[in-house]
Amino acid sequence: MVVPELRPWRAARPHVARFAGAVRPRLARTAAAVRPRLARLRPSRPAGAGTAARSRITRSVAWPGTWPGAWRFTVVAATAGTVLAAGAVTTAGPWDSTGQRTAEQDRAVALEATRGTDHGGRGNAGTPPRGPRTAPSAPSVLTGLGGGATTVKSAPGGKALTGALAPLLKSPALGDLSASVVDVSTGRSVYGDGTGDALTPASTTKIATAVAVLTALGPDHRLTTRATFEPDTKEVILVGGGDPTLTAREKNPTGSASLRDLAGRTAAALAERGVREVTLSYDTTLYPGGQRHPIGVNPNLAALTPLMADEARRDNSAAGPADRVADPAADAARKFGALLKENGIKATPPGPSKSTTRAGTLAAVSSPPLATLVERMLTHSDNDLAEALARQTAIATGGRADFAGASAAVRAQLQKLGVPLKGAVFKDGSGLDRGNRLTAGLLTALLVKSGDPARPELRPVLTGLPVAGFTGTLAGRYADGAAGAAGVVRAKTGTLTGVNALAGTVVDREGRLLAFAFLATGTTDPTAAQAALDKAATALAACGCR
Repeated sequence: MVVPELRPWRAARPHVARFAGAVRPRLARTAAAVRPRLARLRPSRPAGAGTAARSRITRSVAWPGTWPGAWRFTVVAATAGTVLAAGAVTTAGPWDSTGQRTAEQDRAVALEATRGTDHGGRGNAGTPPRGPRTAPSAPSVLTGLGGGATTVKSAPGGKALTGALAPLLKSPALGDLSASVVDVSTGRSVYGDGTGDALTPASTTKIATAVAVLTALGPDHRLTTRATFEPDTKEVILVGGGDPTLTAREKNPTGSASLRDLAGRTAAALAERGVREVTLSYDTTLYPGGQRHPIGVNPNLAALTPLMADEARRDNSAAGPADRVADPAADAARKFGALLKENGIKATPPGPSKSTTRAGTLAAVSSPPLATLVERMLTHSDNDLAEALARQTAIATGGRADFAGASAAVRAQLQKLGVPLKGAVFKDGSGLDRGNRLTAGLLTALLVKSGDPARPELRPVLTGLPVAGFTGTLAGRYADGAAGAAGVVRAKTGTLTGVNALAGTVVDREGRLLAFAFLATGTTDPTAAQAALDKAATALAACGCR
């Protein structure tokens, strides 16, 4: 469907123009750098071959194409597009497997009457609102990896790649290292150094969490927060469904489930019953066990509870470290009570309880699809979301939603995929626990699985990876010194004291898609270690090694 231009977007044109002016120098440098490569890859066009040439160009739109320069053409175009779209990406979110931004999909759904969701309607009392279905994708620009991939060039290997990469990975800044580079189109290892050595992975653990939860639940699953009602006692219970993206804020640019919306629907349902005063409670029984991560109170993570609003942040931030409220569930319930009051319902101060089978659902709100949550978790290295998704994996497979149960569930899901788990140890879903152990070989295997056209449910793992120089945790990296990798490298970062990691994908100079993972432990200078890993990824982007 065609999405019409709305007034807000017309108003945004001056801002877009200013942004384009700001990035024009970088785009010019990128174009100058790739022009010689395009000249070398441009196919000759014999006289009288206009129809055939047009046919070749048409076929080159598919990934991978039959035109020999198609991969490189695609990479250059994607890089330029990334530069121009970087400002919009920050708010619109990453792309899906077809090259369409998830925000564009969500907008298309909102405008499609038969496929939309009723975020503002009241619905029937006692009936949860119908959540939106997954948006229909735009026609594919780049087909899935492996779709007619008979003409894909094999990835580099042997002495040439080792000569380019090994000296960089031997940097004293990296300490002990586990490294792996794999050709995504074939799954063949093209470089390895300690590939099977299990080291502390830090936040690259989130790649494993993402693959596990998508395998267990699929990309369309949503996390639901409910308000139930005990008619005999006039008790309203706010039931946590494990959605840390639930928001109580008036502005909701991410499309998260809204506590305000839930309160409005709940108040309307109570009013239909003639109820104006209620006892307010909250239910957190979805997660058994303790609420604290082994690292203790930390600005990188709220207390682990299935009910919280805005990740229990005390400020208006949406990502990164922040001061958190001590009891996220009680805080969310208090905000819910205040919102009920705004809607004409008087509620008591909230206390913990459990919703019974006698309680009927007054209203419910659901998170964006799991695919979107996975993208957000990876792009921003969201620890709260990572721990929630690990617990959702346990719940989906009949496990206990605590650290032990979630870790066991993640391992079990990965085992189904046949990836190398020898030496792997899972302690949490976020990578904050230093007891985690992963290998570079496991991480590249997971990335290859995520690019497998036979497993489209895993594609958000790749689309959620931060883009070098532009989005998420890579927005401030790969500046002019590594311009060849900006927009081409997509990778998950990992940082703890003495630990630096980088794992993702890169398209090399000749259009080959590579998956890589570099895990370094015993690092003493995090800035130097990070720079060394970035240089290694940049070398892969620049490599046309033979």
